[in-house]
Amino acid sequence: MRLATGARIVWCPGCGNFGILKAFTQAVEELSAEVELERFVLVSGVGCHGKIADYIALSSFHTIHGRVPPLLTGIKLANPGLIVVGFAGDGDMYNEGLVHLIHAARRNIDATLIVHNNSVYGLTTGQATATSPRGFRGRSTPEGNPEEPLNPIALMLASGASFVARCFAGDTAHLKQIVKRAILHRGFSFIDVLQPCVTFNNTWKLYKEKVRPIERPPESREEAIKLACSADSVLTGIFYSEERETCEEQVRIEARHASVKTLIEKLK
Repeated sequence: MRLATGARIVWCPGCGNFGILKAFTQAVEELSAEVELERFVLVSGVGCHGKIADYIALSSFHTIHGRVPPLLTGIKLANPGLIVVGFAGDGDMYNEGLVHLIHAARRNIDATLIVHNNSVYGLTTGQATATSPRGFRGRSTPEGNPEEPLNPIALMLASGASFVARCFAGDTAHLKQIVKRAILHRGFSFIDVLQPCVTFNNTWKLYKEKVRPIERPPESREEAIKLACSADSVLTGIFYSEERETCEEQVRIEARHASVKTLIEKLK
């Protein structure tokens, strides 16, 4: 695999991160026939997932906790021709970085964000995150988590993300196809990946039993939110996709208007 860096992978054997790494690199390999690899810039956050940038031979940044979306935004605004992809953990994104995530979605920055959602702070050895299920016992909740988990899909739909999907790290073929579609989508592409942590939250058996594909894609954002809130099973696939003006397009329009206005003032 030409995208491999040769760095020793330090994730625990059986970690769901391996599936995400495999699916993403395969997706980029397939896209490389039409997209130059030099255009890709990766951003990873803090957590076990953060090492993924070390294992892929593409330009990358490693940022501080919760700040993947701002860095994606800055890179894209500075150079709209780049293809920017962010990787974040559920604690990284749904706790520390939640506000940044919401604003990236509503602005519709042309970037892809892949969240490694294992519902636990794995790197710091087992604390509950915003997506940990009620009753989860970990270092921060030894008597059981008293809170209901956050619904990332419903949140991103309500926040205005123009591409919203969920995948399972155990189905790399499906994840690869969704990643390709997300990268090619013009606008903010969000993928929540159910990623078991074999050490602190081993959900392999649970997800293999409960994960089901979306049978019929929702036709509206409202229908997608209703589907995202369904408790019957864990649905995977594309919940919603639409084309609309991106943040950088709007910024360029405003910049042109400002330049014209300045020129007119000078000519008076």
